[in-house]
Amino acid sequence: MERLTSTAIMPPALRGGIVALGNFDGFHLGHQAVVGHAVARARAEGRPAIVATFDPHPATLFRPDLPPFRLTTMDQRCRLFAEAGVDATYVIEFTKETAAIGPEAFVAEWLGERIGANAAVTGHDFTFGRARGGTVADLKRMGAAIGMDAETVGSVSDAGGVISSTRIRQALRDGNPREAARLLTRPFAVEGVVQHGDKVGRTIGYPTANLTLADYVRPAFGIYAVRGRLADGRVVDGAANLGIRPTFDPPKELLEPYFFDFDGDLYSQTIEVELIDFIRPEAKFDDLNVLKAQMAEDVAEAKRRLAS
Repeated sequence: MERLTSTAIMPPALRGGIVALGNFDGFHLGHQAVVGHAVARARAEGRPAIVATFDPHPATLFRPDLPPFRLTTMDQRCRLFAEAGVDATYVIEFTKETAAIGPEAFVAEWLGERIGANAAVTGHDFTFGRARGGTVADLKRMGAAIGMDAETVGSVSDAGGVISSTRIRQALRDGNPREAARLLTRPFAVEGVVQHGDKVGRTIGYPTANLTLADYVRPAFGIYAVRGRLADGRVVDGAANLGIRPTFDPPKELLEPYFFDFDGDLYSQTIEVELIDFIRPEAKFDDLNVLKAQMAEDVAEAKRRLAS
């Protein structure tokens, strides 16, 4: 799959494509329905399947005071798009200038001239252009003026209602990664570069690979059963503390996985850590021996849950 930025010229072979248009943070079941429809139509018509998405998320521009909320990085989303059969991802840099583009100009200049879309596929509630002034009805009308079709895909629901990124974030904040995984169709995963830490875990027999949480949504702080995907392709099970490490000073907001039966150097490597199940809330221990005993229990419980 090709990954293009909005400063790049769309290659001739990718013009005339079926374009799934949206942010798609998390790429959950609802997003998969939109992109899946675009891919199916592209295959039926012999056209390229393209995702056009925005980075950074528009909310970060309009509300910079928002707490971290992202479910996926752009790298993660691009891999998921590729697995869904997409031929190219066109990443539109979302700036103040981009936000000021009116709906008609967005359709004519971006979808028409820059991307060369034959058709656009969106969710039913998609909005676009300055002040989110364009609706799906506008997209269909404006698209027709430039020879571009527009389709909408209805929401995907279950017993809990419409499946959305908001529901997934709440499930994670509630300490329910299994529910989040059900809606995502895969575990929520934090990807990052392994940092050097205080190396306290190594001294008590539980060396960890420390990751910052960066712009990711903050799940409930506590101990998790996790699965790590290493840079060399290996998949390893583990237990992780996610939070501020209240036993140690100074507090640092980190994801610290300890991988079972693993002996190696992960520093400066990019790894992905999936949250499989929540074991217990974060706690402070005044005695390191008590902490070590609790960690042994946590590891045993994580192994049990991962095995099941």
